[in-house]
Amino acid sequence: MMTERQSEILNRVVREYVRMAQPVSSQFLREKRSLAVSSATIRNEMQKLTDEGYLFQPHTSAGRVPTDKGYRFFVDTLFEKEIGKMKIEMEKRFESAIHFTHELTKFLAEHSSNLALGYLPEEKILWREGWGEIFREPEFRERDAAARFARMLEDFEKRIDEMLSEEGPGIKVYIGRENPFSKTRDFGLVIGQCRFPQKENGFLVIAGPKRMAYDKNITLMDSVIKFLNNH
Repeated sequence: MMTERQSEILNRVVREYVRMAQPVSSQFLREKRSLAVSSATIRNEMQKLTDEGYLFQPHTSAGRVPTDKGYRFFVDTLFEKEIGKMKIEMEKRFESAIHFTHELTKFLAEHSSNLALGYLPEEKILWREGWGEIFREPEFRERDAAARFARMLEDFEKRIDEMLSEEGPGIKVYIGRENPFSKTRDFGLVIGQCRFPQKENGFLVIAGPKRMAYDKNITLMDSVIKFLNNH
């Protein structure tokens, strides 16, 4: 059984690792995140989280990185606190899935740090959120990268209704050359078909550079789909 302190430390390690892409140490958490315990206590708790499979210590580094199990706990906690509350609020305020899907698309963009798309076929509405984050990625400094990314999205949008009938439920991941849209090799897609409020089928998509954090994004998408399908 994870304690409240261990949960807080794990969630902070995940957030900092996603932000910095570097192992997170107990000293860093103590100095930068204002935890109200000593570095030794944080270090002991991080060791317990490592022993239980939530964190991993690469090589001889003093820091830790999240494992898939750690990401899963983080995302499930995130949904319990944020998505669950948002869904209740949205269903109180709106009779249709439109506004909720828009908010969910923004949520995905924020927590994946990539472009997120949300599609409702009955209304023929497609949201795109996260442009500011995606164009700050180093891949887009390359000439014509933004144009190739836009062509890929345009091709995806043209085929989205066809995909809805062919793909079936679940998550599809396309990496680099696997991408069936515009045959570009530079990007990755995590595509999930799900059921939104009011029982309407649709798509959620996370799109970004080929080096995107697939483990985190697949876990995020999987948790979204399970949450929506069960409510």
